[in-house]
Amino acid sequence: MATETAMEEDELSDSLKDLFISVSAMIKGELQGSNVALELLEEMNVRVAEEYKGFGDVACGLRVFAQQLKSKSENFNQFVHQLDEIERQVTEFEAAISMLDKYATLLETKVNSVYSNSLK
Repeated sequence: MATETAMEEDELSDSLKDLFISVSAMIKGELQGSNVALELLEEMNVRVAEEYKGFGDVACGLRVFAQQLKSKSENFNQFVHQLDEIERQVTEFEAAISMLDKYATLLETKVNSVYSNSLK
């Protein structure tokens, strides 16, 4: 009987030892899986951070480009104002030329009239 109890205790001890080894292996596997998932997540975060850094550089470049365009636009505005002034002056000159043309036509008519009257 004593040997039977000892054998049962050895068998129970071996079964418990196998159980603890199996549970330990299962927990170790789950932890390794979690570690791999966390490492993958960390790598993804690094990649995304690098990509967003690139976007930040692009945005900074676009800001500088927009400032340059604004400066050039302001320079062009000066020329646009000058062109508007020239157009206004040309319109005034056209009006003056039209008036002079009418006056010249009137004088020509009068001179022709006087000349034709003096020949008669």
